[in-house]
Amino acid sequence: MSEQTNETEQGLMTLLEHLFELKDHLVRIAIALIVASVGTFAFSKQILIWLLRPMEKYEGQHTIIATTPTTTIGVWMKIALFSGAIVAMPFIGYQVLHYALPALTRREKIALIWIIPGATIFFLGGAAFAYFVMVPAAIPFLLGLWADVVEQNWMVDEYLPFITGLIFWVGVAFETPLLMAFISRLGVVTSKQMLKVWKFAVVIMAILAAFITPTPDPFNMALVMTPLVLLYFFGVFLAWLAQPKPAEAEAEAQAGT
Repeated sequence: MSEQTNETEQGLMTLLEHLFELKDHLVRIAIALIVASVGTFAFSKQILIWLLRPMEKYEGQHTIIATTPTTTIGVWMKIALFSGAIVAMPFIGYQVLHYALPALTRREKIALIWIIPGATIFFLGGAAFAYFVMVPAAIPFLLGLWADVVEQNWMVDEYLPFITGLIFWVGVAFETPLLMAFISRLGVVTSKQMLKVWKFAVVIMAILAAFITPTPDPFNMALVMTPLVLLYFFGVFLAWLAQPKPAEAEAEAQAGT
């Protein structure tokens, strides 16, 4: 009975230790977000101007307005928080991985080494694609829809979530090859298995493109879907490079025994 009580107490202590460790990581993440947001606070106006730049060519025809006295203050805070989150993302990723590392094997830890810089690069690539390709293609369609019936005056607190959400989700979608390479490195699936289900993957990409695309027209949907499909096959290639080779897997198996 006492042994069972000791095991229960040890299990409870282990759980509490994990919770305290999680709390420490969450506090560091919160501090990083605050510091990064404060650091980008002074640049919020420049960032807003940059986000409004796709509308410059339509100046005089359509306007972006604020409908309440405090709208611009709220926009200012949202931009600072959004920008701070992007700046702090590598540190946040490091904290998440650092918390997960003790539960991972040596091979999994090695596979995670390139996750942070790789995820940052892929995300920035997707964000750039959204801003320079997708947004300029989507805005004319949205402005031209029923333009002879409805006057377009967009509210800044609604335009901002539209464009930042598009940039964020496309950036996340562009990290697909990195995720594929990682799970291949862990031995969950192989590149050959990924290649076999490419038709099913294309259907998933079409659904994802429909979710991300801000407009219902086929052109903009194809504009999103095409790079996603190309990224999938690029992910298959990365998975082939990352997956353990037979000799490597055999050596690790012998080392484990």
